[in-house]
Amino acid sequence: MSRLWWEIARRSFRRASSYRLATASGVFVNTVFGYLRASILIFVATAAGGSIRGQSATDLATFAFVSQGFIMTIGAFGDHELAERIRTGDVVIDLYRPADLQLWWAATWFGRSGFLALARGIPPVVLGALAFDLEWPDPLWHWLPFLASVVLATTVGFALRFCSNLLTFWLLDNRGVEQLLTVLISFFSGLVLPITLFPSWLERIARALPFASMIQLPTELYLGRYDGMEIVSVLAQQAGWAVALLLVGRAVLRAATARVVIQGG
Repeated sequence: MSRLWWEIARRSFRRASSYRLATASGVFVNTVFGYLRASILIFVATAAGGSIRGQSATDLATFAFVSQGFIMTIGAFGDHELAERIRTGDVVIDLYRPADLQLWWAATWFGRSGFLALARGIPPVVLGALAFDLEWPDPLWHWLPFLASVVLATTVGFALRFCSNLLTFWLLDNRGVEQLLTVLISFFSGLVLPITLFPSWLERIARALPFASMIQLPTELYLGRYDGMEIVSVLAQQAGWAVALLLVGRAVLRAATARVVIQGG
């Protein structure tokens, strides 16, 4: 069965790689927004006397570009394919397959995310380094927990979107839910603004939510903000949210398939 999931992920990777023009334009847009965000954050740090909340201009510029690389990898703006299949009734084909629906879509998600991490995650950081002074993980072993954190962030992203897509079984059109979730992710994950710049009370709330596991925590690991058992604690927090949300998705899927109404066919 593991061979099946590998093949699904591999084919998803290949399908994502076929959209070359979209990939190139995505890199351009991500890089431009990285430049804008970095410039604004550097201005804020400079206006505050060179650093703000213990973060230098270099820290904030690095945060801007690294977080830009997460946008597509974690599905910050959503994925509507499953919702569309539910709306049209094509999901019945998926349910007839002798394979777990959640694992099927997870393999599809990770295959696509793997390509997007390479093609749209790394280039903005490299291009950003041409114009800004960015930090790099030091020592080199910090790359290992960062990469593990990226995988967990991607899992959290999948689990959230899987749940929101499944709501189409009841709502018939989940676009409102998807838009609301996108707003929550953008604000509380650190995508719009590092949550360390939030008021203290709001930062505590943001860190208690699953969205911080998607961008803020992985980027902080990249910047070397944690060491020793702190790294283990951060990864455990991400893993906890990933498992919890996957279990929620499993429960929602069970409830949805117990009484399926096919629309459009």
